[in-house]
Amino acid sequence: MTVPTAVSQDPDRLQARIAELEQERRHLLAIIEILQEIAGSLHFSDIMQSIARRLGEAFGLDRSSIFLAERDGETARLVASFEDPSIRNYVVDLERYPELRRALRDGETVFIPDVELDPALMHLRGTFESRRVRTLTVIPITWRGAAIGAIMLRTFRDGPAFSEADLRFCQVVAGLTAKALRNAHRFERLQHRVGVPPISTRERERVALVGFMRRLLDEFVAREGPWSEGSLARASAEEIDRLVGVALTVLSQEASAR
Repeated sequence: MTVPTAVSQDPDRLQARIAELEQERRHLLAIIEILQEIAGSLHFSDIMQSIARRLGEAFGLDRSSIFLAERDGETARLVASFEDPSIRNYVVDLERYPELRRALRDGETVFIPDVELDPALMHLRGTFESRRVRTLTVIPITWRGAAIGAIMLRTFRDGPAFSEADLRFCQVVAGLTAKALRNAHRFERLQHRVGVPPISTRERERVALVGFMRRLLDEFVAREGPWSEGSLARASAEEIDRLVGVALTVLSQEASAR
């Protein structure tokens, strides 16, 4: 007996629909996590780095970067990078990034399904081959109809390609990024207007030190139970003093870097 075509296709359709729902669930969870993180900070650099990291982790990307447009229209500023969080506030020439320039100029998403076939990226073919890059996507960050920045994403050649749903998700994230930038800007202007100084390096040191010590002591007590410092030998006490000095130096450097 021959099975009707419509019936035989039902399992395939059901499986495809289940995959779509699972993808939607992952996207919604990622959006919630991004909202939670950016709601917890009004510092511009922290917000941008958090978004770049979340996108990079969500898709397993080769690169996830956020750029802000410069007034001259010839350059952009790299403000967050998933693959190297230490890179911040780095000026790039848009002549070397035609896809970024196009997204900022037109205010529309640029999607390149295969970077090796795009003639505008021929000068980067060697880099793309060595890093196994497949697709390149640039989503503009717009505010009041103008592109103020962009999110650049690169997928691996042996990884899943971006779907239409993935692109829509990234566009939603770009919209959230624009609003987060606006809120951070308003907060900074309000601080300036009412004369509230930004957090000083010394204050950052204090907050970092208190947080570090609280977590360290809580974790140690939970594992080892109460202890008596008086039982320490002189050599051990001197070593602890040395480590405290090292920790204070690291905290000072970390606070200055921010």
